[in-house]
Amino acid sequence: MASGGRTVRDLRRANRTAVLQRLYFDGPMSRFALGPATGLSSGSVSNVVAELVADGLVEEAGSVDSAGGRPRILLRIAPDSGYLIGVDVGETRIRIELFDLSLAELARVERPLEAGGPRRTDRYDVNVVVAHLRDGITEVLAGAAIAPELLLGVGIGVPGIVAGTPAGGAVVHGQTVGWDAVPLEKLLRETVQLPESVPYFIDNGAKTLGQAEMWFGAGRGARDAVVVLFGSGVGACVVTDEVSPGRGLEWGHLTVRVKGRRCRCGALGCLEAYAGAEALLDRWAEAGGRPPAGADEETALTAMLAAAYPPPDEDGTPAAAEPDATALAVLEETAEYLGAGFSDLINLFQPERILVGGWAGLQLGARFLDLVRAHATSYALSYPASLVTVSLGTLGPDAVTVGAAILPLADFFARGGHPSPAEPEETAPAWHRTLRERTAT
Repeated sequence: MASGGRTVRDLRRANRTAVLQRLYFDGPMSRFALGPATGLSSGSVSNVVAELVADGLVEEAGSVDSAGGRPRILLRIAPDSGYLIGVDVGETRIRIELFDLSLAELARVERPLEAGGPRRTDRYDVNVVVAHLRDGITEVLAGAAIAPELLLGVGIGVPGIVAGTPAGGAVVHGQTVGWDAVPLEKLLRETVQLPESVPYFIDNGAKTLGQAEMWFGAGRGARDAVVVLFGSGVGACVVTDEVSPGRGLEWGHLTVRVKGRRCRCGALGCLEAYAGAEALLDRWAEAGGRPPAGADEETALTAMLAAAYPPPDEDGTPAAAEPDATALAVLEETAEYLGAGFSDLINLFQPERILVGGWAGLQLGARFLDLVRAHATSYALSYPASLVTVSLGTLGPDAVTVGAAILPLADFFARGGHPSPAEPEETAPAWHRTLRERTAT
C-alpha cells in the first residue's frame, strides 16, 4: 500500500494520467519539461514514459535544442493509438464522426431526421434513430478502414435526461422528443456490431457541447462557465469547481411566463416555448410571417434572419430592402426572453462566461447576441452581471460530436491509458491487445 490508502497501482495510474494529459494539452514536450508540468520526479517521468512508449500510446516527435547539452527528444500522444466515435442525436439530424486520438476527424456521416407522422415527435422514432446509429457507426469505421477493436469508445449526446441503470446501462428520458425511459445503451448493444469490450458513453447533448467548449473552445481557462445549446429547443451545461466536468441543465423548461404558451414538454410557459428555434418559427408564422413552405428548421430560420436583417448588396452597400417588421419584432421579443433566461443563470451560478452554441445560436450570431446580452444585464443582479462575459462558442456545428467523443477520451485519461482500472493484460479488451501486438511488430 502507498500512503493515504492508495495502492501502488493507483499511484502508477495517476502518474500515467498526469503525463498523458500534459502531453495531450501542451505537447509535444520533452521528458525534462514533463517533470515540472506534472509535479513528478525525473525518475518517475522516465518510468512512465517508457511504459507509455512500450504500450504504443506515446511516440517521439522530433527534438529541440537544450542549453549546452544534447538536443531533447520531444514526445507526443500517438494519434493512431486509439480511435473515438462521437455522435450528436440532434433535433433535426444525426451526425456521427470518427476521430483519432488527437481528435482529428477521419470520417463522418449525417442522417436527417424526417417527420414520419402527424406529430413532431414522430421523427424521433427510437427504432429509426438506432438504425441510423447502427449504419452510421459501421459506415465511418469502414470508410476510414479502422478495426472496431481499436475503438476506445462511442460517445453519444442526446436530448433529455440520462440516467444510469445497473442492468441496462444508460436510459434516456427525453420528454420533448417522446422518449420515455428509452434503454438506449441496451438497444445499441443488441443492434450495433461492435466488440462487447467497446464502451458506450451517453449523456445530455448540452453537456457534451459544454465539454467541448471547455476543453478546446471559448471556455478554456474559465473556472466557472455556462454553455448554452440553442437549437430547436434550448438547454445548458454548468461547469463550476463544485460541478466538474459539468452538469446538463433542463434550462429550457424554466417557467418564464405563468399560464403561457404550451411547450413541447406539455407544460405552460417554458423558456423553450418562446426561445427555441421551433417555437420562434411558430411565433413568426402566428404573427403573419411567411416561413418557406416545406423548409426544414435551419432553412426557415435562415430566411427569417434574412427578412429581419436584410443582408447588404453585393457591392457592400446597405440593403435596399426594408427589414420585415414582423420577423424583427419576434426576434427582439425572443432576445428578451433569452436575456431573462440568461439572467437566471447569472444569478444562480455567477459564472465567468456564458457561451452560446448549437445550430440556431450560431445562425443568430453576434448581432442577435448583443441584444440578448443587454437584456440579461438589465434583468440580472448588478454585481454578478458585471463579472460575466456573454459570447458565442468557437467550435461550430461539430461541437456536440467533439464533446461526445471527449467522453471516452476523458475515461481513457482517467484510467491512465489502461484497458480498465484493474484488468490484467490477458483479460484486457481487444483494443489494448491489438495495440500491443501492432506496436510489437
